[in-house]
Amino acid sequence: MLKLYKRADAGHIGTSLSCLEILVDLCFRRMERDDALVLSKGHAAAALYTTLSLSGRLPEADLSTYYKEGTLLAAHPPCSGKIRAIPFGTGSLGHGLGLACGLALSQRFTAKSFRVFAVLSDGDCNEGSTWEAVLFAAHQKLSSLTVVIDLNGIQGIGYTKDILNLEPIVDKWRAFGFAVATADDGNDFGSLARAYDSVQSSDGPRCIVARTVKGHGVSYMANRVEWHYLPMQEEQYVQALSELGSPNAGSLCR
Repeated sequence: MLKLYKRADAGHIGTSLSCLEILVDLCFRRMERDDALVLSKGHAAAALYTTLSLSGRLPEADLSTYYKEGTLLAAHPPCSGKIRAIPFGTGSLGHGLGLACGLALSQRFTAKSFRVFAVLSDGDCNEGSTWEAVLFAAHQKLSSLTVVIDLNGIQGIGYTKDILNLEPIVDKWRAFGFAVATADDGNDFGSLARAYDSVQSSDGPRCIVARTVKGHGVSYMANRVEWHYLPMQEEQYVQALSELGSPNAGSLCR
């Protein structure tokens, strides 16, 4: 994933690192072939593409086209529908959950059966359209829907608590009719597993509040607002690879 960002000289690295374990957990542990994943926080597209590729849902060769002219793998998930594992183009925050609700509701008319997972951000939870979708999901008892909130506490221009405080976020989602569990360390697979297990038996929609770290795993990015947008310089890239234990530290595939 870091190689994709370095080759493209692109930002949104911190937001991809905060949700990477969430996506890996979904694609390798929870999702079956027909299940759907909607990444509402579409600016973390590189994390999505990498995880889809490594889990066999996207050809690995496609990763080399990331951010290039004519690519399907743009800075945000594409709207083309040409990638089966990406049902919708996303990135304008507040739309992903409504789309996921539509997928979940559609099963009542198609006789199909699958689960729908929607990954949201702090910024998604600032949007009124998200809360409209929350009300709709609870009212319709969309039991196939699971929302995962990548709650890293940082948005594009500052800390969430200073921009539009979401707390007490667990109480809010529960009051709106969701079964809610918290992963106190959303970058830890064990913490995520315990949260999923605690709401598994719900007969309505579920929400996992995953408290994560923006820029997780890279010391100079962790909990830093500027790493919502900044690209990496060469020395920063090498340090990030080293801190994440990459055997390719010091080299960049071009």
